[in-house]
Amino acid sequence: MSDHDNIDFILKGWEYEPYNVNARIVQGDDGRDVLQMRIDLGILQLEMSGRPDGSHPHSCESMLDFLLDKAKNTDEEFQLSEDECFEVDREFVQFYHRRVCWLQLRRFEQAIRDANHTLSLMDVCQDHAPDEQWAIAHEQYRPFVLFHRIQAEALYLLDEGDGGESAVEAVNQGLEELRELFIAYEIEDRFDEDDLVQRLIEVREDIRDRYEVGETLQEKLAKAVAEERYELAAKLRDELARREIGPH
Repeated sequence: MSDHDNIDFILKGWEYEPYNVNARIVQGDDGRDVLQMRIDLGILQLEMSGRPDGSHPHSCESMLDFLLDKAKNTDEEFQLSEDECFEVDREFVQFYHRRVCWLQLRRFEQAIRDANHTLSLMDVCQDHAPDEQWAIAHEQYRPFVLFHRIQAEALYLLDEGDGGESAVEAVNQGLEELRELFIAYEIEDRFDEDDLVQRLIEVREDIRDRYEVGETLQEKLAKAVAEERYELAAKLRDELARREIGPH
């Protein structure tokens, strides 16, 4: 065993903190940046883009790309093979590790990208699962991934200087997406008490307080429609349309 095989010097120089996500970006010997995550018994090293382990399953960028291509070019419906299920699970875990690192490092655009990758992979799993239980075992994590994406979208907007109102609306839109998911699961009665929903509401109200955001235009519009104040609703829709078009 050579000195390069032993990573004691790395572990001693980067103490593990059990109650935090320990993440950093370092430069490799070849000059490329890599993402590292300190875990209890060592270090995970992940590529900054593409599949986190740097591999190309079936010569594709990721298992998601391979399966989307397979679905596009296969005439008949197919079920994931045992090997494909194994590779899908590997990809889920890898993208989870990288996503939580991005959130910890406040690299919100990358966190959104990786969350969307995972959600798309979940869609493929649902469509081509080998059995219902396997699909359910993976689908149960969709609200958690959505939670990460919604949180990252709101914080990204704040970092980009789009203002608190845009961030509040991002959370509101995310909450509606979550509500639709609960309806699809036939558990809408659990929505208001769900821990992830409550945490997103806390994020929204914290943004509202910090940035002194009152009712957003979308919230005013929803209220006007609910109260059947259609003339006001029309004016608010016009204002929203002007905002979307922006200055020429």
